[in-house]
Amino acid sequence: MTIRLYSVIDTVIMEGDKALKTVFGKPETTDRPIPGADLSNKELTKNEQLLSTRLMRVNHAGEVSAQALYQGQALTAKLPEVRQAMERAAIEENDHLVWCQQRVQYFGGHVSILNPLWYAGSFVIGAVAGKIGDKWSLGFVAETEKQVVKHLDEHLEQISVDDPISKAILEQMKVDELHHGTAALEAGGAELPLPVKMVMGVMSKVMTKTSYFL
Repeated sequence: MTIRLYSVIDTVIMEGDKALKTVFGKPETTDRPIPGADLSNKELTKNEQLLSTRLMRVNHAGEVSAQALYQGQALTAKLPEVRQAMERAAIEENDHLVWCQQRVQYFGGHVSILNPLWYAGSFVIGAVAGKIGDKWSLGFVAETEKQVVKHLDEHLEQISVDDPISKAILEQMKVDELHHGTAALEAGGAELPLPVKMVMGVMSKVMTKTSYFL
């Protein structure tokens, strides 16, 4: 099997295309049906609709960041199997991206205006993590997914019981994120130092707080 080597210009064009599709277009997905599609939308109060919109916008922004993180890591990963695992995970994360966007739009809301910033920052972080080494890159994925699951649990507690479709989406996202985190550790991911985890936690809070409103 021949492996094609891309030039720097080819790589820039391909990565730019992925970024545009993630932030503004329709990214590649697994075509899984949206969770909860068989459930009925219930009447929500104005405050409940606003809360659902904001929480799903936060999760959409998180998926934009996750997508960029995986793309950055895949770009600089040293082992082919690690690169392929990152690319597979990125496609699954795109499912989440589309689901969250559809839900935000259903409520008449908009996705975060800061998504281009989240993508750019996360891509750089992912690329740097991949450059440092695959075990640290995988460890970064595992810790990221761990923090995402924590946020999902918080959102599942906050969102109205009368919004079963959004809840179903978050539940499936949680299952997928747990799988990605476990897979990263099983592939050789290293435990990150506590200071790094703390910095990641602070950055995550900044993103969630700003995306909640913007």
